[in-house]
Amino acid sequence: MRALMQDWSLTLDKIFDHAARWHGDREVVTRSVEGPITRSDYATLHRRAKQVSHGLLEMGIGPGDRVATMGWNSDRHLEVWYGAVGIGAVLHTLNPRLFPEQIVYIANHAQDTVLFADPACAALLAELLPQCPTIKRVIFLSEAAPEASFPAEAYEAWLSGRPADAAWGGFDENSAAGLCYTSGTTGNPKGVLYGHRSNYLHAMMTLQPDALNLSARDAVLLIVPMYHANAWGVMYSAPLVGAKLVLPGQKLDAAALHELIETEGVTYSAAVPTIWQMLLAHLKETKGKLTTLQRVTVGGSACPESIIRTLHDDFGVDVIQGWGMTETSPLATVSTPKRPGLSFEDSVPRKLKQGRIVGNLDLKLVDDAGARLPHDGRTFGRLMIKGPTVASGYYGAPHGSALDDEGFFDTGDVATIDADGDMQITDRAKDVIKSGGEWISSIDVENIAVGHPKAALCAVLGVVHPKWDERPILLVQLKPGQAAGKQEFLDYLDGRIARWWMPDDVVFVDEIPLGPTGKIDKKLLRTRLTGYELPFDPNLKR
Repeated sequence: MRALMQDWSLTLDKIFDHAARWHGDREVVTRSVEGPITRSDYATLHRRAKQVSHGLLEMGIGPGDRVATMGWNSDRHLEVWYGAVGIGAVLHTLNPRLFPEQIVYIANHAQDTVLFADPACAALLAELLPQCPTIKRVIFLSEAAPEASFPAEAYEAWLSGRPADAAWGGFDENSAAGLCYTSGTTGNPKGVLYGHRSNYLHAMMTLQPDALNLSARDAVLLIVPMYHANAWGVMYSAPLVGAKLVLPGQKLDAAALHELIETEGVTYSAAVPTIWQMLLAHLKETKGKLTTLQRVTVGGSACPESIIRTLHDDFGVDVIQGWGMTETSPLATVSTPKRPGLSFEDSVPRKLKQGRIVGNLDLKLVDDAGARLPHDGRTFGRLMIKGPTVASGYYGAPHGSALDDEGFFDTGDVATIDADGDMQITDRAKDVIKSGGEWISSIDVENIAVGHPKAALCAVLGVVHPKWDERPILLVQLKPGQAAGKQEFLDYLDGRIARWWMPDDVVFVDEIPLGPTGKIDKKLLRTRLTGYELPFDPNLKR
């Protein structure tokens, strides 16, 4: 027996239609590429997105065609986003911070047809476009096109005068909507092809109180780039509830972000840990305040305890740690407490974990043979995930090729899950340190070490050891003007980690490199350590 309910397909055009109709006057604020702060609203952006659709249709762009963007968070980028998905085209966000050869591979693999780009990308595009034959047209997201060695147009001139009556929707909700590539730390980047239904469901899942808990009462500063897995899904969830959007453009220094937070009454924001470290350093130096910010989501890599405590103790801001990946749309777990009435001190151990699974998803831990492992908070295992917002395969690969026999996707992470369902990433499978048959979590040691008052960034790597197979070493990038010795950091760690987890060496480096998504680039660190020899004491007991 079929239910007697209306047939209402979950396509993303309905999200922006809803935002324009019911939250049309809600502000969208952008630090523009021209410099000044600009103000618009959902109704205006909806009309302009329809004009984008008209222009794309005039080019011959249709369902399934890839429309590429290369830019930071702005109102124009948002217009192109919805203008493309509204007519069934596939919005493909290119990350300008990837290596050029990776961008060329991605654009050619995706067979992008038209590219909308920020003017700051002009020099990069001059290098890339001769190697990307499928891109036939470039439109700069600006009032005037910068000088370029290739034919290009200015967005405002291209958009001007177009009708705003392009038809949206009318296609299957399982149609492709977006294409985002992994950062390709091993091998070529892989394409994750999102669907209208999966992104719509993800938006509703993130709005849950135990997830991002967004509402029309929020002003959202979206720091996480739109080219990072749909800006963690907020490009859909914020318009769905009519939250005010504050888009910082390319200016992501601490002073500029602090200005937007205070002048725009920001209540919620999302970014990787390095952004919050930078902002806290700025606030300390300038004696700045956070008068409206209530909560932030930290993701991309594990959040150090020092950030959680400083934001809470000094500014009254609640830190919500989230975990996910490109293949999970991306939000999958959130560190909201399950038990009511916890004090802040009691909640900190849970906030340091990646949290509980969002509704409609499922997790499991398995050993190397694929057998399920217990959720006791102690047993390490490979983290597997399943659900309607999780990839079944990669673009260009067979459907279902990334799944096990039960339909679970292997995240590549090693984790524990406790009895309350709180999941904690202990390492990437390729980074886990195996010492004497036991596992050491490099992430745990890093997060404690970076709490040292002289540390700017810390990384832990496993190094081959003649007796224990591997031992950890700690790499430290000191804050400017600071000096420290090896023993100072070992003394700091003493009593905070298990004795046998203690690094065998502390190496001070000028820089700990970050990848394009803000994560520590351990592959590059290992390359830089070529020739390093681990101090070895055969009498030392662990």
